[in-house]
Amino acid sequence: MKIPLGIHVGERLSLEQTYWQAELADTNGFESVWVAEGRLARDGIVPAAIIASRTRNVKIGTGVVNNKSRNAALMAVTFKTLDEVAPGRAILGIGAWWEPLATKVGQPLRKPVASMREYITVLQRFFSNEVVTFDGEFVTMNDVRFDSMYRENKPVDIPIYIGAVGPRMLELAGEISDGVHMDFLLPPSYLTGAREAIDRGVAKRTDGRTGIDLTQIVACSVNDDDPQEAIDACKAFLTLYLAQQPHIAEHCGVERELVDRIQEVAGWPATPADIKRAMPLVPNHLVQNVTACGSTDDAFEKLLSYHEAGVRCPIISTLGDKERTLTRLAQAAKD
Repeated sequence: MKIPLGIHVGERLSLEQTYWQAELADTNGFESVWVAEGRLARDGIVPAAIIASRTRNVKIGTGVVNNKSRNAALMAVTFKTLDEVAPGRAILGIGAWWEPLATKVGQPLRKPVASMREYITVLQRFFSNEVVTFDGEFVTMNDVRFDSMYRENKPVDIPIYIGAVGPRMLELAGEISDGVHMDFLLPPSYLTGAREAIDRGVAKRTDGRTGIDLTQIVACSVNDDDPQEAIDACKAFLTLYLAQQPHIAEHCGVERELVDRIQEVAGWPATPADIKRAMPLVPNHLVQNVTACGSTDDAFEKLLSYHEAGVRCPIISTLGDKERTLTRLAQAAKD
């Protein structure tokens, strides 16, 4: 491939489409498949395990699970198990849960950077096969470790990528993690400040590493016969995000006034009809700034622009005609 590419799969795909995309990635030179877990629609761990059992080459990451709904010890043993299914291919992508969902389920965000530091510190100790005692503000462990009775307990090599957007979380990622798995709908220009924040964190490292990996999910839609249809598929997605995860607006150059207008039209949880009514508020240029959409050439050039801005491996998330989008971008990456 011209550049490394991954695939992002989530609840917008049926399970059949999820496994088809993962198997296409496995046989067509893609580097990784990342399984989303966001809305209360589908768990991320179960599909990741099934993908791991049905593939042989691609890495399997979570893109991302959160650090509030699973105890850190359980998260560690979950990924130890995934490594048994797909040795050396599991990646733990983890982020803070997003509002307002976190509050709606009784887990409001509080000190997300501090809680992430504690959680990852404990995970890394488990993965190193240590006996873990930790008395933190958010995570507490008392003399626990991997404790299989029937086979030797060994360290496991599970890279941890933080799903970071804001500068403080990006800096933390540079300091303690193996990589950053950046979210949708951030323009290539955002990478300048993001990389500066990551580098500030890397400068604090005590393990001798001089850098970490950087991946980013990019919403993609392709239609060579009707590029506007592909743009509209991404427009619907951007409109949904602005309605329900408005924190993304400040990072992708959207004025708060536009977010307020969208939220007046689309309630919570927004329905497809709500999003369709709100879409005319969002101009094409804004969509094309933060997604890869239109013709195949247009979309692939946008992926290249992310790579040139510092994203080592763009992660394709298909919208619109998903099969067409993925197969044409896969071909463009080979040509």
